[in-house]
Amino acid sequence: MVESRALRYFVAVAEELSFTRAAERLGMSSPPLSRAIRALETELGVALFERTTHSVALTPAGTVLLDQARIALDALDAATRRAQRAAVPEPKLVLAVKADADAGLLETILERYAAEPGSTPVTIRLCGWGEQPGLLRQGEADAALVYEPFDHTGLDTETVAVERLVVALAATHPFAARDRVSLADLGLPVTEPGQRARYHRFVGAADQHRASDLPQRLKLVELGELITLLPESVVNRYPRPGVVYREVVDAPPATLVVAWPQTSRSTATAALVRAAGAASAE
Repeated sequence: MVESRALRYFVAVAEELSFTRAAERLGMSSPPLSRAIRALETELGVALFERTTHSVALTPAGTVLLDQARIALDALDAATRRAQRAAVPEPKLVLAVKADADAGLLETILERYAAEPGSTPVTIRLCGWGEQPGLLRQGEADAALVYEPFDHTGLDTETVAVERLVVALAATHPFAARDRVSLADLGLPVTEPGQRARYHRFVGAADQHRASDLPQRLKLVELGELITLLPESVVNRYPRPGVVYREVVDAPPATLVVAWPQTSRSTATAALVRAAGAASAE
């Protein structure tokens, strides 16, 4: 059985591709690190690195182990965090949500969950776009509401809502006079279902204007510096002077799911997932 310490040593060397830099990162000297990697290779019966005087490179076996070691170490760290959270006098279920990205269902989900027998208090962990999966894998959240697409590694999901994407345009934009537009009209990528795409485009402005929250994005839209696609539920909740919303005929649907770790055995998390599914059926 490979110890977690050996895996952490291996990951450091694999990411740095230097025993010297990896040793500095780990707070140790190079010789014991090199011996530990040799011992790991002996235990596994495979070479993990190709070493020369001037370089270190992963072998095919090392590349495979790097992917799996990261997953294993993330799972171990997550289990530690969940155990620590469960040990507090009044443990709470942590639900990660991007503000305004819940398809308007968050209150209904919480109400349905509260009605479940033995439900525990819920803490809402507000986060940025795309942060939810990482919080789940790191053990900092028990469940999350998140829009597809995202990396499902180590996670299970259930669809909560499917809705249209619409484009937000400045009221002065030439396409504001249309009822509908296409992705090509907007200069946005057309992708296969499930593929990741950047559904926003800066106009006459540099990318340093990236906006992490909805009010900032909409202000840039109003100023004519950004075109962005948003789930229709967001639009319905946030009308804004100077911004118009138009149908995009070939945009993929916006799919909101509830996600949770595959390794979860929490009855509270299972109850929250049931509540999310029930809320979506209303």
